[in-house]
Amino acid sequence: MTKDILSVAVLGPGGVGGLLAALLSRAGHRVTCLAGEETAAALRTRGIRVHSALFGDFTARVGADTELRAPVDAVLITVKHTALDAALARVPVPAVGEDTLLVPFLNGVEHPALLRARYRPDRVAPAVVRVESTRVAPGVIEHGSGFAEIDLAGDAVPRPRLDALARVLEAAGPTVRVLPDETAALWAKMAFLAPFALLTTRHGLPLGEVRSRYREELTALVEETAAVSRACGAPADPARALAGYDSFAPGTKSSMQRDAEAGRPLELDAIGGALLRAAERHGVAVPVAARLVRELADATRRPPGR
Repeated sequence: MTKDILSVAVLGPGGVGGLLAALLSRAGHRVTCLAGEETAAALRTRGIRVHSALFGDFTARVGADTELRAPVDAVLITVKHTALDAALARVPVPAVGEDTLLVPFLNGVEHPALLRARYRPDRVAPAVVRVESTRVAPGVIEHGSGFAEIDLAGDAVPRPRLDALARVLEAAGPTVRVLPDETAALWAKMAFLAPFALLTTRHGLPLGEVRSRYREELTALVEETAAVSRACGAPADPARALAGYDSFAPGTKSSMQRDAEAGRPLELDAIGGALLRAAERHGVAVPVAARLVRELADATRRPPGR
């Protein structure tokens, strides 16, 4: 099927999912958000309000339900990895159409295999998103970055399907690329995200202080992550990653750090755990990463105040 996507379900209308749902609805597509009853009721009543310097301030009407009840052209999966298993109950296999694309916008590199074990493998199209967007209340989205960029991949997905989805997403606002190598796309983000997330969360400091006070540790972790990425078949450039960190505003925090500060579950296994498992499979030594993951795991098990 090569027609442009017209009906979209968004599983998890948070910072990323809410922004994409609102943009797609504003562009004229049929959007249904899948969430808990309280959130779904709020979205049905008030829609999604977006505050964005890039896309403007607007309210978009969306449909909302607690689960997918009829096939759509695409399901955008925008929940945190820690909530993925429970959230997928809202997308029952019988309700997914033969040609429905499942598009996960998740951190890490292992989720496509999980989705392919559950749904049709050649309809899973992993995406990588670069955006700073936060849900401040049900149906209220603050888009804080001056960019919204999506890389779309899917080695087994017919290219015309990826191109059709990319056209729809880009026409709605974000900059979209279709990449030919899924592994490279996922590891490009992982190689940048893992050092950023692990170090800012471990030290409880924004990126500016991490890159100055813990430069040696940051450099070593970037090199370890790049080595794992290359072993997995994806290119990685440690110098470019470090230059990227240096270009960010000093107060930048990772989403994992923000989750830690708010007492929410951490995507430690999806990021750090996946990195260690890939390193073990390929025989790559990652002592800094292993220590940080262990320390963070210990910290999450420690009672508050201890």
